[in-house]
Amino acid sequence: MTTPFDEIMAVRGLGTPEAGEVEITGADPVYSTRFKIGEVCANVVGGIGVAVNDIWELKTGQRQKATVDTRHAAASLRSSHNLVTPQDDGSWAAMNSPSMVHMASITQPWETKDGRHFLPHFNLPHLRDRVQGVLGCELTPESVAAAVKTWDAMDLEAAIDEARACGGMVRSNAEWLDCEHGKVLTNKPIVEIIKIGDSDPEPFPEGDRPLSGIRALDLTRILAGPIAGRTLAENGADVLMVAAGHLPQVPEHVLDTSHGKRSCFLDLNDPDQNAKLKELASGADVFSQGYRPGVMAKFGFSPEELAERRPGIVCMSASCFGADGPFSHRAGWEQVAQTVTGICMEGSPERPKLLPAAANDYTTGYLGAYGVLLALARRAREGGSYHVRVSLCQSGMFIYRQGKVEFDQPDMCLSDAELDGLRTRSEPKNGPVKHLRPVLQMSETQPHWTLPTPVLGGDKPEWLG
Repeated sequence: MTTPFDEIMAVRGLGTPEAGEVEITGADPVYSTRFKIGEVCANVVGGIGVAVNDIWELKTGQRQKATVDTRHAAASLRSSHNLVTPQDDGSWAAMNSPSMVHMASITQPWETKDGRHFLPHFNLPHLRDRVQGVLGCELTPESVAAAVKTWDAMDLEAAIDEARACGGMVRSNAEWLDCEHGKVLTNKPIVEIIKIGDSDPEPFPEGDRPLSGIRALDLTRILAGPIAGRTLAENGADVLMVAAGHLPQVPEHVLDTSHGKRSCFLDLNDPDQNAKLKELASGADVFSQGYRPGVMAKFGFSPEELAERRPGIVCMSASCFGADGPFSHRAGWEQVAQTVTGICMEGSPERPKLLPAAANDYTTGYLGAYGVLLALARRAREGGSYHVRVSLCQSGMFIYRQGKVEFDQPDMCLSDAELDGLRTRSEPKNGPVKHLRPVLQMSETQPHWTLPTPVLGGDKPEWLG
């Protein structure tokens, strides 16, 4: 029987590591869900350990031991929920954004006129407004439920797509695998690594960390993409976040997914700032973005253009539906991927229900980092420019096919004491924060972040010396 680790190693294409190199401890259930989300995440992080080892061996001729705790991996699937900040009375408490709580209350599967369920997604103002325009509702659970109830599910999905908004009809996994888009993704690996250009081999820079001297541009927001960049930073890369000041953000996600990075603002609609990003890309090893397929090409940053400008670059694209298939143009989020791939339908015996953690987002981010690490190692061995592609739906399918586990307690979670034992403290300019330390543990090059979360736009658009 193929294990999740086998599937992850198949992407690497170099067989499995020697026995004992990777140790994964613990098992699901960690949360009250039948899906093995903690174990899946732990296996992906274990794969990152192998990829880090491949790089370390190229640099030093030595390999090291990687360990991953499943409960720590499961905690990381709620990473932004598990950070705490100091309160006026001296205690520490989780950030509890009223806007995110409200968004979660209406971004749920609601029954449709034809007896199915549909999930409209209300995150970020411009996308929220498009969904509200289609439904013609107020932003309350009661009003959203009543509006969804007036539509047949497939008609509503088509209308949301036409409005360039986000949402999806709740499908069974069998329905998803039988639809055209599901069939396209079924024929792809969980991480695509595509060679897009030739270049000479590039040995890894000298340094005492696996990714010392590696430069990564991170043009992603909200979970999957930022987690990939954060993973590179925790292994020594110089990761420069690039956003525009007018783009909406979710503060708690920024705070938790930006450890180890720097941040600058560049508006790609401005010719001079566009040119500055091209200059930065010419000196980059990695270019990571999470826009809908084709968007970055409009600004001159398609993977092929980047590879021509900087031979040897590794591009990483994270999306909801993937780069190919009839739904590839659609935007989406964690909840949409759960909804369409069958996870949401099996959420509870009574009705469709979302997972208690953002398993698709975080797993996709870790898979993106894994693909980048493999591509960098391949570049060092044989040269070439590469495009790494990951998607939330592909991750949802990966989670689904790992089977189920039973749980006997409602609202299972890690205790506050257990979470506190997994946290570390950092000192961003905006104030101290306690957050989860890296899940991956390495025997020689322990992952860690050398910089605290930056102020958005607070750094110059330049590489470190």
